[in-house]
Amino acid sequence: MKWNQAITDFKHHLNIERGLSKNTIDSYVNDIKKLIFFLEKNEVSISPIYIDKEFIQKFIYDVAKKVNPRSQARIISGLRSFFEYLIFEDYRKTNPTDLIETPNIGRKLPDTLSEDEINQLIASIDLSDPQGERNRTILETMYSCGLRVSELISLKISDLFFEEGFIRVIGKGNKQRFIPIHTTAQKYILNYTKQIRNQMKPQKGFEDTVFLNRRGKGLTRQMIFIILKDLAFKINLSKKISPHTLRHSFATHLLKNGADLRAIQQILGHESITTTEIYVHLDKSYLKEIVETFHPRK
Repeated sequence: MKWNQAITDFKHHLNIERGLSKNTIDSYVNDIKKLIFFLEKNEVSISPIYIDKEFIQKFIYDVAKKVNPRSQARIISGLRSFFEYLIFEDYRKTNPTDLIETPNIGRKLPDTLSEDEINQLIASIDLSDPQGERNRTILETMYSCGLRVSELISLKISDLFFEEGFIRVIGKGNKQRFIPIHTTAQKYILNYTKQIRNQMKPQKGFEDTVFLNRRGKGLTRQMIFIILKDLAFKINLSKKISPHTLRHSFATHLLKNGADLRAIQQILGHESITTTEIYVHLDKSYLKEIVETFHPRK
């Protein structure tokens, strides 16, 4: 079996049987291609069926010089899944990554913004530009619903159920869920769609997409990153932020205001409550406040 055929079969498995998103699948494939490039660079000709731990270990040593421990761990995890698939399909008997140690990366706590910082970001948007109204609506929607960036850019007009107070999103693994949307975000979306979007001519395939660029196409993930980076620069925000920062902030603020962790898990679309606990980090002062407020000993 050649590497290209193995990758094609693995992609099909990830898509059809595991229901992973395109971005996740691309990440797996890129990690395998890094290994292939390493083998070619060192003039090693060996198939995925016969490659052993020795070559994988040399590859990981090489990778460790270029990327941080978290990226190393992700690459090892991706390769492990790839070889597990080959074992499952009876192409191999053993997994060459089994005895390779994953770097200890600890528990990464996400950055969050305060409510005041979010308000500053939104206030810095130039509303004299039609794209400004769109950008304000994007930030309000992400902060109101805790959306992933992929969920935001794929949001459809037909996904808006404002009479019921919900929107429908397609999350990881093409799983559908309904999320309550705050009336403030509803107001901005209605204003944007009626006043700005209605003046545009969506290109074919984007007629139902909520957020459009100047050319009438859907926005890219990179565009959302750029919008946020530019706003952060305008207000001299020292924190490193991304669209996920608004998602983390949404969850943290809900929890600090008394929301149930299980409810937050459902809204965020996490399969495991453990993931929600990582996203929603708490400072010690808040934990102390919880004990002092709710413990029966006063």
